[in-house]
Amino acid sequence: MDFNTRTMRLNTMRRTMTNYFVSGLAILSTVLVVAPLVAILAYLLYKGASSLNFDFFTKVPAPVGEQGGGMANSIVGSGIILALASSLGIPVGIAAGVYLAEFGRGKMLANAVRFTADVLNGVPSIVMGIAIYSLVVMQQKHFSAFAGGVALAIMMVPTITRTTEEMLATVPHAIREAALGLGVPKWRTVLSVSLRTASPGIITGCMLAFARVAGETAPLLFTAFGNQFWSLKLNEPIGALPLQIYVYAISPYDEWHRLAWAGALVLIVMIMVSVTLVRIFANRGVLKGSS
Repeated sequence: MDFNTRTMRLNTMRRTMTNYFVSGLAILSTVLVVAPLVAILAYLLYKGASSLNFDFFTKVPAPVGEQGGGMANSIVGSGIILALASSLGIPVGIAAGVYLAEFGRGKMLANAVRFTADVLNGVPSIVMGIAIYSLVVMQQKHFSAFAGGVALAIMMVPTITRTTEEMLATVPHAIREAALGLGVPKWRTVLSVSLRTASPGIITGCMLAFARVAGETAPLLFTAFGNQFWSLKLNEPIGALPLQIYVYAISPYDEWHRLAWAGALVLIVMIMVSVTLVRIFANRGVLKGSS
């Protein structure tokens, strides 16, 4: 049988052209996704790198009209607020996702939790800040780092919940049945089998939630409020990089504009470094556990 007919050659050429066309579209789509991030990072480097110095990382903001100063208190404050938000939001989000995927299938409460998470995902951040202002700040009679952490934690929960549920849904039932067949309790199966298997996707969801709230300003305006001086207590107003960048950006002073660009660069680098480190150490842990 002759496989080198004109029809076969045309079909081969058509498939080859289609393959090249689709591969080109995939590469173009990748470039379009990565290009904005590269452009933003390059522009931040251009505008902010020249303003970074030792004082920026060791000193508090200078008074109006004076040169110099830094954002040391805001960098530390952002770390405190994000650490508090993560410690509150990640366990709650994962627990809610586990309930939806493992224990709440077909139950009315699970449907209500799922609907609430979807709605909270679309709530504007400023609305979340106003809500926490009414529920926490008004009760405490003052702004605080704790209120800021609570606001960001609530914003993290919906993303982590839905991601955890979807990742647990991808775990084969045969794995769960094998564990249950050996007499392992269901709660232990969920912790040791289901969560371990789905941990890469869950970690990714946690990182997405962290990256989303790390640059939020509106909720912190109504909760943490900001502080021009050192403050490490959770029960007091505290500085944060997004707040300091916002204050400097809307000011009429060129010196503050310069520092705002530097702060924006530091903020995005902090997010990239923290997410990368979590991914590296998490992957090592998952690989060791799976082996």
